[in-house]
Amino acid sequence: MAIDLTTLQAAIDDFGTRLRQVRDDQWALPTPCTEWSVRDLANHLVNGGRMAALLLHGATGDEVIASFDADALGTDPMAAFEASAATETAAFAEPGALERTVHHPGAGDIPGAMLLGFRVGDNVLHAWDLARAVGLDETLDAEVVAATWAALEPMADVMPATGVFGEGPSGTVGADAPVQRRLLDLAGRRP
Repeated sequence: MAIDLTTLQAAIDDFGTRLRQVRDDQWALPTPCTEWSVRDLANHLVNGGRMAALLLHGATGDEVIASFDADALGTDPMAAFEASAATETAAFAEPGALERTVHHPGAGDIPGAMLLGFRVGDNVLHAWDLARAVGLDETLDAEVVAATWAALEPMADVMPATGVFGEGPSGTVGADAPVQRRLLDLAGRRP
């Protein structure tokens, strides 16, 4: 499976399925992203979806950072997530969206197709983070995992320098390990 709109929707669905299961007493729990609670993690995904749509519509990196909402979840986190996801998927589905140059605040000027890959990775990796934080099934959509692995694995050597993936790969997970385990390790997760 290549990274495309179907992959994005599957990754969003993977995160959303877990988000629906978060109980009221779990929003303050820590996540594998040590600086974030469950609520912070969900807020990050909502802001990320909104950011993607803004970038695809011509916003600059500074403009999207200024638009980040400290509490984009409000009183109904699931509704906020669904609205953000719908806005994001609609923006990526516009004719020419994947060929547009967007002005990402961290990666600079990149094609919309690369932004799509970022958003797929963000959703699938944080679906695992959310599952780990609240004790849900950690098995991710296998096709999304395979597509994300194929996109990220060639960048294994440079990933630690980005600061986005923790320490990056541990060097202890073999090529014969399941793809999900290799992806998580590559992205700095240590299941």
